Amino acid sequence: MARLYIVPSKMGFKQFIGKTRLKLGGWKMVNTYPDLGNAVCIVAPHTAIKDFFIGLAFYWAQGINFKAMMKVEFFQYCGGILSRPLKKLGAIPVNRGHKNNLVEQMVEMFSQCENTHLVICPEGTRKKVKHWKKGFYVIAEGAHLPIALGFIDYKKKLCSLEKVIYPSGDYEKDLAEIWDYYRSRKVMGKHPEQFNLYDEYEKD
Repeated sequence: MARLYIVPSKMGFKQFIGKTRLKLGGWKMVNTYPDLGNAVCIVAPHTAIKDFFIGLAFYWAQGINFKAMMKVEFFQYCGGILSRPLKKLGAIPVNRGHKNNLVEQMVEMFSQCENTHLVICPEGTRKKVKHWKKGFYVIAEGAHLPIALGFIDYKKKLCSLEKVIYPSGDYEKDLAEIWDYYRSRKVMGKHPEQFNLYDEYEKD
């Protein structure tokens, strides 16, 4: 006989779907800042497309609105058939090969939002890289928002958002604090060979 799942009366449908998805996959959640409000959330390491969907389930389960920056190529697959669904899920297309006013747009977006996280993978790609993109810091500083440090650990099956920093204006100092955190957590991505937490990366 098929099991009947009942959505608890105090839980929204998205929240129920998110919690159920993570539970069935054996994932655990930690969120030390459930009432953080608007924030820029960085997630590292980012080594697989699956990261987006695990992150989506986490945010639905937590009942937090989110937007995620994603390279524009994803929106162009199969003649653009994925564009509308991705945008509905909260994805924002980013064309990294062209100069634009994306930072200003994101700052403006936050002025019209509440309890929303802008999720950014600072590596900018799923491949192993030698530096992080600085955009997450510029947006947080420009919008006067905290930076939440998130990760998806495939070895521990853990989705976590348990540390927040506030931009001091000294990028090098703040980035060193961010790196110290990720090193201490020893996060294992889906494809760990594409990310090395112990390298001293260059900064652009």
